[in-house]
Amino acid sequence: MEVILILLIVALLNGAVVFIDSMLSDLVPITLYADRYMAGRDGGNMVAVLFDIFMGLGISLIILKFLKKGFECYVLWTDGDPDSEPIYLVTRFIQASVVAVCFPLLYGWMADIVAEVTDELLSAIGASTNYDWQTWLNGISSEGIVTAIFGLIFVISYFILYFQFLMRGLEILILRIGMPIACVGLLDNDKGVFRSYVMKFFQSAFSVVVQIALCKLGVGMVMNFHILWGIACIALAIKTPRFLSEFMVPTGGGGAGVVNNVYHSVQLIGMAKKLMK
Repeated sequence: MEVILILLIVALLNGAVVFIDSMLSDLVPITLYADRYMAGRDGGNMVAVLFDIFMGLGISLIILKFLKKGFECYVLWTDGDPDSEPIYLVTRFIQASVVAVCFPLLYGWMADIVAEVTDELLSAIGASTNYDWQTWLNGISSEGIVTAIFGLIFVISYFILYFQFLMRGLEILILRIGMPIACVGLLDNDKGVFRSYVMKFFQSAFSVVVQIALCKLGVGMVMNFHILWGIACIALAIKTPRFLSEFMVPTGGGGAGVVNNVYHSVQLIGMAKKLMK
């Protein structure tokens, strides 16, 4: 009976390994550029149309809010401080417009940084996508029923994590599409929704880095028959977004502080990369 169960589990694992091999190489682009994988068979991309629609809507709202705040503050004297210099409102208007229009370029830079940092992390932990799955399956079949069951649990957990990567890709895609509308908050003194929106964006991007590193580390552990450590890595990777949300929360200060923190963070990453090289 035990032999039959082992053979059944190994057969299931053998079928799953075919998909895992192709999944491992696409985790970063799937999460950062989900729209590239959602194109139609004829090459059409509905997401590109949504980008254009929300870009036009965001710019229109920025202009309308700029005119509304200027009229209420300097004509009706019902909003804000009419004694403040109009240049501050104009500066915030220019800032909101520039961030909304240039966001695709800024996101491309951020995606390159995330991809490069992820690659360096994977190199540092010695993880690779070129695993000898057949050797692992042969070892599973000779280790007994308990090892086979834990191997099946690991593969099931991996598929759960993979679907979470798909959901993370959709989450980042929605944040990318909605960024022009979030830029409307830059016209407010406290930066409105833009502040928490940017924080959520970077939390999602950082979650991708941690999850992929843990995923590859878990696969490496399993390949060396440290199956319990591998399952622990996958389980932690699944819980990473909730874990990070406990301390990656907005703090005091305006949205300008968030932008400055992001700028300095990028500078620090660049310096760290130079030191590593």
